[in-house]
Amino acid sequence: MIGIVYEVQPQPPEPADTTWHAAGAITLGVEYRNVDPASLAATYGGDAAAMAEIEAKSPEGGFSDCGVSIHVSGTEDGHEYLRFDVFDDDPHYHYVWPEGGHNNVVPFDRVAQGDMLDFAIGCLRTRLDPMLREAHGAPVADALDPDVQAPVIDRVEDLARRARTAQRSVRA
Repeated sequence: MIGIVYEVQPQPPEPADTTWHAAGAITLGVEYRNVDPASLAATYGGDAAAMAEIEAKSPEGGFSDCGVSIHVSGTEDGHEYLRFDVFDDDPHYHYVWPEGGHNNVVPFDRVAQGDMLDFAIGCLRTRLDPMLREAHGAPVADALDPDVQAPVIDRVEDLARRARTAQRSVRA
């Protein structure tokens, strides 16, 4: 298995900051996120084991980053199977199994793969079926309909690019 496996689930999307777009068997969320040790403590502080795991696997000083997240959830079950964190400093993606506490975080290699947003949108267009299966989402993968997904992915791409541009101009 590649990447870093956590037993703790990823930090949930912030409802006020996430727009959701139904696409048949999947629902896609677009969120601009700021993650830092304080926000992680606010989410996981009540779970000592989760905080210990996060701290043990975080860089010195804690994990701090920001950027666009694209969430891929099953429309019927609501479980987030995949997440693309198009972060400025440490871009990565997640396979999140629905059973147990399995969250596989895969670092993104910009040198080999280029822009992570291009990669994420490409995965949504051409790799969604095998990626959902890797995340133990075979029933969702079986119900995919590319004709339904395509216009929603176009909308998600536009929103993600606009969010990234807007937030970068605010930070500049």
